Amino acid sequence: MCRLAWARDPRVRARTQASVAITADGEQWTILNAAPDLKSQLDRTAALHPRGALRSSPVKAVVLTGGEVDQIAGLLTLRERQEFALHGTAETLGLIDANPIFGVLAPGLVSRIAVRPGAPFSLPGGIEAEMFAVPGKPPLYVEGDAPEIGGETGLSVGIEVRAGKRRLAFVPGAAAIPAALHARLSRADIVLFDGTLFTDDEMIRKETGTKTGRRMGHVPIDGADGSLEHLAGLPGRRIYIHINNTNPVLVDGSPERRRVEAAGWEIAEDGMEIVL
Repeated sequence: MCRLAWARDPRVRARTQASVAITADGEQWTILNAAPDLKSQLDRTAALHPRGALRSSPVKAVVLTGGEVDQIAGLLTLRERQEFALHGTAETLGLIDANPIFGVLAPGLVSRIAVRPGAPFSLPGGIEAEMFAVPGKPPLYVEGDAPEIGGETGLSVGIEVRAGKRRLAFVPGAAAIPAALHARLSRADIVLFDGTLFTDDEMIRKETGTKTGRRMGHVPIDGADGSLEHLAGLPGRRIYIHINNTNPVLVDGSPERRRVEAAGWEIAEDGMEIVL
């Protein structure tokens, strides 16, 4: 897929890593996960450009689903002495507190707010949110030799956001889909769900890695226990996000892409705008 993208093959569009910007009033924005590519994503999104006052930004909050590098590295882009609130579980914020590089987020400007899964909290502009447990694993840089895979801890959560009667569920990583997670996704108008790998052994077969998807904390799309089967029939709009560059659903017209689209799923791409 990378070779096709570098060759400008029209079937493949280059994508940055998964961050989502949300707003209910068009003025105050919240970022869900601060991906390493956040700087370029901000540059290409006019609604997120600075406005008016010195050091101003419409980004008023960031919410983290975990402490992996692809969820937190973009925080360093937001170090330019701008005020915003950083929401995460106590475990995730503990990882950030333990890394001195994140001290560049001035404590007087960036408030760190620990959120307990299951407890509703407010975001700027009239959005209500709630974190919920998702089977996962610790971040790679702290997982050790025998990490717990599939555990439901504060190191791996999803986010439900609500404005009025409309709900969006954001789950960029899930090692499994238990009944409680399925029930929550069934209540959402839009589901943004982990589409990292199409098959569990994809990276091993393609010689790009040595771990299965589940070992990395990601349920595959395909297979008897995959997300395509588990989440069949969800009533809302369904979009795969957080897609690895080995995943053939990135190729327009591929058999795998046709399968997920026939099942009612969309494939996320940069600049995608969703209106609830």
